[in-house]
Amino acid sequence: MKSILIIEDEPDIQELLRAYLEDAGYQTTVAGDGVAALERFGAQPFDLVLLDLMLPKLDGFGVCACIRRQSQVPILMLTALDGEESQLRGFRLDIDDYITKPFSMPVLLEKIRVILRRRRSAGEDSRLRYRDLTLDLDTREAVLEGQPLDLTAREFELLHTFLAVPGRVFTREMLLSKLWGYDFYGDERVVDSHIKNLRHKLGRDYIETVRGVGYRAAKEDR
Repeated sequence: MKSILIIEDEPDIQELLRAYLEDAGYQTTVAGDGVAALERFGAQPFDLVLLDLMLPKLDGFGVCACIRRQSQVPILMLTALDGEESQLRGFRLDIDDYITKPFSMPVLLEKIRVILRRRRSAGEDSRLRYRDLTLDLDTREAVLEGQPLDLTAREFELLHTFLAVPGRVFTREMLLSKLWGYDFYGDERVVDSHIKNLRHKLGRDYIETVRGVGYRAAKEDR
């Protein structure tokens, strides 16, 4: 049975979603604000997250950014904001899809089915291989030449970001937005510090510096 985290602050919509999804055969957990949502998410694994944008304590964008720092779980965003900028902002945080309120329950159920089917077809173990390095996106483990690497959660996400698209250059601003969150206002040099540590743990030059621009992983055919 697939498990879905419902993050929605309106009790009537909470109950409607819970009842409808459970009737469709899903197991559900409900959170009514952004802080509670992250607590629920950290307590158990989920197959999909339904995420409302307008939440107390921490809004949906903030919740999404926090989840993406530690997981690639599918996120379907529920929003009353149908403007292009809100949708683009969600996609920049790597949501899988969105649906605007008021929405059709059958359409919502179909979107969930398609997202989960897409994930299954991509391979449930979600292993990413690059040269003699393997990342397991489910267990959050990195293995180099058969030996596990002791990476922090953010180091793992940095490595995943580079290796998912070898050759693509990421600026410091892009990495800060993706891994630290859209509202991070700290020193950009925190990126350099994490990459230095990651290079040390890898013991080889998998991450290249593109002078004056940012960083990238070299393409495998080089």
